[in-house]
Amino acid sequence: MYVAPSVVAEAQRVLWAFLRDHLRSAGMVGLPEILDEILPHHEAWLDPRLVLAQTCGFPFVKHLKGRVRLVATPVYEVPGCSGADMSSFIIVREKDAPANLAACRGLRAAINETGSNSGYNLLRAAIAPYAGGRAFFTEILETGGHLASIEAVRSGEADLAAIDCITYDLLRRHVPERIGGLVILAETPRGPNLPFITRLSASDHEIDLLRAALKAAIVAPELDKVRQTLGLKDVTVLDESAYDILLAHEQAAIAAGYPDLR
Repeated sequence: MYVAPSVVAEAQRVLWAFLRDHLRSAGMVGLPEILDEILPHHEAWLDPRLVLAQTCGFPFVKHLKGRVRLVATPVYEVPGCSGADMSSFIIVREKDAPANLAACRGLRAAINETGSNSGYNLLRAAIAPYAGGRAFFTEILETGGHLASIEAVRSGEADLAAIDCITYDLLRRHVPERIGGLVILAETPRGPNLPFITRLSASDHEIDLLRAALKAAIVAPELDKVRQTLGLKDVTVLDESAYDILLAHEQAAIAAGYPDLR
């Protein structure tokens, strides 16, 4: 799920190479040599050949539970994260930044997609207390990705967007010019980080091997630079129910009369 900028994409490739070799040495067969960077993620998540992927927490809890197996949850050491939890940053242009979230009524919001936790669900949760059961924004622009949402705000096509704090930190550290002129107005409610999953048919033994490989990647000295690039600190195994908080955010917004971001 984190593949930009190019230094991040390369770090993910190196991480997979380590995981692949570790899994092979443990006896797992049928492993792909390289990451599939072409297959759309929505298709990859339910591909019966899936060995390992990262998914957004909201589609996991809404559509994938019972159809995939949860492997582990990454822990990132970046602003906006706390343990295995993360938030989104609501970004605006610095030059005409509203005073607070309440002052954002009537502005235009950019989202990556309606199924996103970080770009949609958490933004809805943050806005619901101020919406008063009424439309809050004058326009919702669906961009297809966080990077496009950031650019929409920078260009003035939109006025604000909620950006996954890990994505924001990757840009801040590696390509700060991509967020030039933007500031963080507010932080959204939290939820668990984007989980690693595998196919439903994976055996318990395969799950154990995947978890062991991920844990090995956290302590391998040769991956120091990769972990620093990704901001990756640890991996932990959560119960699937830990992701129910994302549904609770949705239900709270519905109860407040704000079922859809609008």
